[in-house]
Formats: sequence, C-alpha cells, structure tokens
Amino acid sequence: MLNHESKREEFAVSGEIKRIFDALLSNASIEKKLDFIKKDHDYILNEQKEICAISAPTFREQMRSESYLRRFADLGLEDAEIDSIGNVLGYIRGNGNGPKLVVAAHLDTVFPEGTDTDVTEKDGKFYAPGIADDTRGLVELLSIIRALKEDNIQLLGDIVFCGTVGEEGLGNLRGVKKLFSDHKDIDGFISIDGTGVGTITYLATGSHRYKVTYEGPGGHSYNNFGLPSAIHAAGRFIASISDLRPPKEPKTTFTVGTIHGGTSVNAIAAKAEMLIDIRSNSESELLKLETEILTLLKAATDKENEHWNNGQVTANIELLGDRPAGSQSSKNPIVQAAYAAGQFLGIESQLSPPSSTDANIPISLGVPAIAIGRGGTSGGIHTKDEWFDPENAFMGPQRTLLVILSLVGVRGVNIPLLKKISSKQ
Repeated sequence: MLNHESKREEFAVSGEIKRIFDALLSNASIEKKLDFIKKDHDYILNEQKEICAISAPTFREQMRSESYLRRFADLGLEDAEIDSIGNVLGYIRGNGNGPKLVVAAHLDTVFPEGTDTDVTEKDGKFYAPGIADDTRGLVELLSIIRALKEDNIQLLGDIVFCGTVGEEGLGNLRGVKKLFSDHKDIDGFISIDGTGVGTITYLATGSHRYKVTYEGPGGHSYNNFGLPSAIHAAGRFIASISDLRPPKEPKTTFTVGTIHGGTSVNAIAAKAEMLIDIRSNSESELLKLETEILTLLKAATDKENEHWNNGQVTANIELLGDRPAGSQSSKNPIVQAAYAAGQFLGIESQLSPPSSTDANIPISLGVPAIAIGRGGTSGGIHTKDEWFDPENAFMGPQRTLLVILSLVGVRGVNIPLLKKISSKQ
C-alpha cells in the first residue's frame, strides 16, 4: 500500500449510526468480544511473528496462503479454501437475510524471495521486513474471527474473510480482481491495511503502468552512423513527456521510473526499455493522460525513423498494471461506520487522501469499500528496516469488529447498515 499523510476533515456522523453504535456497545455479548480482543493481544503478536517469517513475495504467496488456510480451518470457518489464484477464503454466515461483507488483508509483501523476514525485538518494538504491511492486518483479521467464535451471536449478514494475493506493486490487485470476478453478490468490502489505527481510506487512486521496449537495427557508432537508435527514440519520448502538464486537481501524475539499454559507449543501441507510471484520482483524467502519453510514444518512434530516413525502430508497449480510480461519498454508511467506531473507542479518526489499495476494485465498481488502518504504530514500510510498535494495538481489531457488526447486523441489536445488491437493483 502507498502511504500518504492523512488530512483532517470536519466530519459529522449521522444520528442513525450513532444510535447503532450505542446499541452495539450496550450489548453484553459484544462487550465480551471487545474484551476478548484485548486479552488476545499477546497471542496475535506471536502469530504476527510467525506469519511474518513466512516468505510471501508478490506472485509467490503460496506458502503463506497454505499456512493461512490452516489457521482458517483451525478456527472453524465454513468452506475454507484457496481459490484458483491463491486467495484464502472462509465464511461466517448469518441468518440468510442480510448483506455479504468481505473483510480482507493482503498476503503478499514487496520483498524478494530470499529476504530474511525473521523478527527481532528491541525496546518493545518488532523489526522485520513486512512486520506491519500487511502481516499485522492478517493477524487482526484472525483475532476478529476468534472473537466472533468465542461467544456466538446471530449475525444477519454473511462475512467472507479473505487473505488476498497480489496487492503490492505489479501484483496489480489480481487477488481482489479475481474475488469480484467470481462473486457478484458482495455488498461491502473492508481491507485492513494502512499505517495508523485511525486512518480511513475511501477514495481510490488509479494507475496504469507500462513497459516500453524500443528496438532497432543496432550497429557501430562510427561505421554505421545514420541508423536509428533505440535509446535516441526513448530520449525523444522522455523529452516530449517532460512538457506535459496534467491537472493538479484531481491530482494526476506521471513518471518514467526506470530506463536502460544499449551495449557500449561506441554502439548504436539496438534496444532500450523503460517503465512508465501514470496515476490519477480521476479515472477520466487517468485515461486522458494515458492517451496523450501513448500518442507521444508513437510520435517519438516516428521522429527517430524520419530523422534518419529509416523505419527500423519499433516500440513494443506492454500494460503491466491497471488499478482503477474511484470515489464514493464520505456520507456512505461504510465510511461513517468506520469513523463512528473510532469515536466510540476513543480513537482519533482521520479521512485519508486517495490511495491505492485492494479497496480500489470495489470502489470502482460502486461497491461500498474502505481500507481501515491497522492497530499499533509502524514505520519504515517497504524497507528492510520496517518496524511495528504494539502498544495498544488491540484497538485496531476492536474498531474493525464494531464496523463489521454495524454493517452486517446483529439479531436483536441492529439492522445492517449495508444494503444487499439485490435491493439496489
């Protein structure tokens, strides 16, 4: 997940939602579940260390998926399985009359295979690549399952618990894309992912990522001078893209992130490759900028060939990543529920700027969705110096549990805040 500075907004929770949380927190069974999560604190810290030690680079999450499936099965989730892409799924079903909510955390990390992910502890903090992002989300999800199983209450809606694959980098959100491709009846989605227990991400930054490969005849820099160069074609493109001025609002950006090619100082380059990242908080602006960039890519090839009167340079353009942008109102019940749950627990809630998370997919599809911050504090995310401070970390799963119960409904306590897909059509 790409972490941003959270911005504060004036935010008013509706009276209806306040009444629902009053009812939830006045219920003895739910109070016991919150207390259970607090007492589960030390247990899930041990789980966090165990899961962190299991290597799970994007596209190579199998070992962690298998371990997570065993934990689902041990907790008695119904129909626990690994799907065809590697997501781990398990169910707690309601009485059949409520909505279906997915609660997810991602299995993959940004670190390559062979990275030492064993956890060390110093001055009360835990250190290891991936100790927070998103290992902490995974264990908070397990603690919530245990709390729900500890003292049975009758849910009205169904909860699908999910460890997703491919959230990071070029994983391209493949796990959650598969989930929504296979399940058309999902009414809401929560991703436990984000630094800071109070954060609520409800807007989605979209991105398209390209690999561009220029190829030409190559040759000796002196003897074959006059042949087009793959690197020169790439240079023409980079010069032209540098003049683009996308809008500041909605924020829209681009970069050529890497470039390499050629064989030696005295050779006309036969090949040059580069990676391009395009982002926007608006899907329409993302597509508009993408069209401009693709036009400039072709023009750079044409100009290099025309300059030398030789048509041998070509450009192969490969789409590597497609994360859709999307938005929803901050008045959406799922956003209000997350904010209210924090308020009732004494957590300072914050509506975060748009970001790129598993929630991008449901938000882009019009399904209510948020990414909700993990408990505890953390830093060094996506570096080998990543750390996690567990002080009061139990407040993360406590808040998420309350959000879940408000959304799916509890018999005799509250009606579901989520609306079923069938009732929306």
